[in-house]
Amino acid sequence: MPVATQGTVKGVLPQQLAELGAQIILANAYHLSLRPGVDVIARLGGLHRFMGWDGAILTDSGGYQILSLAPLRKVSDEGVQFRSHLDGTLLFLTPEDVVRLQCQLGVDVLMPLDECLAAGAERGAVEEAMRRTLAWAVRSIREPLPPDRLLFGIVQGGLFGELRRAHAAQLAALGFPGYAVGGLSVGEERGVTHEIAAVTAAALPVDRPRYLMGVGLPEDLLRFIGMGYDMFDCVLPTRNGRNGTFFTWSGRVNIRRAGYATDPRPIDPECGCSICRTFARAYLRHLAVAGEMLGAQAATLHNLHFYLDLMGQARAHLTAGDFTPWAQERIAQLEQGDAE
Repeated sequence: MPVATQGTVKGVLPQQLAELGAQIILANAYHLSLRPGVDVIARLGGLHRFMGWDGAILTDSGGYQILSLAPLRKVSDEGVQFRSHLDGTLLFLTPEDVVRLQCQLGVDVLMPLDECLAAGAERGAVEEAMRRTLAWAVRSIREPLPPDRLLFGIVQGGLFGELRRAHAAQLAALGFPGYAVGGLSVGEERGVTHEIAAVTAAALPVDRPRYLMGVGLPEDLLRFIGMGYDMFDCVLPTRNGRNGTFFTWSGRVNIRRAGYATDPRPIDPECGCSICRTFARAYLRHLAVAGEMLGAQAATLHNLHFYLDLMGQARAHLTAGDFTPWAQERIAQLEQGDAE
């Protein structure tokens, strides 16, 4: 899912997202509740109409902001009090509030309030966050939803495999239509992320979507698909694009390098996106070095095309029954390119 935290994928028009093949995007209910406000969006017809996007929308609840905005919040069993990072206004959110806000936004997939901790959290703190997240999940699932809306459960448990399995079982017993896995890729080593992600996926129902939140590099996405995950979101294709990094089938390309100043090749000869069909590396480097807006937009469009194409190819090979050998070959190609 391309990330549209503030109701926009930075530098990309909704029509362009559709042309790239995006079917669903991710926005953030916490940030939108601060600016422009859920009431404003609801009065103007809901988030789809507000941002001009006809596809599906999933909204994160604000659980990650418990981690990222730690100095500005207080957590209790009742909910979370945030002090706005914009103007200092106090905002108190209960699990019920979070579901209602997302219903007002009119999104398709809702995330409940959960407590996300940093990678180094001690076991006692992790167990407390698990208890609170489970209690919030129970309260959230009792809230009525409009037709055709889905509320997922979110598995926490830090970097403790047995806690992850226990929390997954507790949430599965509640019968959510899908399950997200949070609290990973928050500072731990990649190998640890892979290990805990695999343990958690194996503990979740196989007949429901499994969503690994906030990841990741292309080669890692293929590994996670092999574990049984179905959905992902990540800022890497857009954020790295704005910083001059292109993802290609031969690894990452930092277009600011001087060696590309006269390079006539496309970013990726294997890519069919409009950027690779139109521009040479030399021109894209010129845009990046000159700080031109088109440089960031071009890199973002290419990277989103690459990620969505990666997912499309993965779906095709899953259908064909040869995903594992294809993925192994692609992972080796991607990692060899990065090493070079």
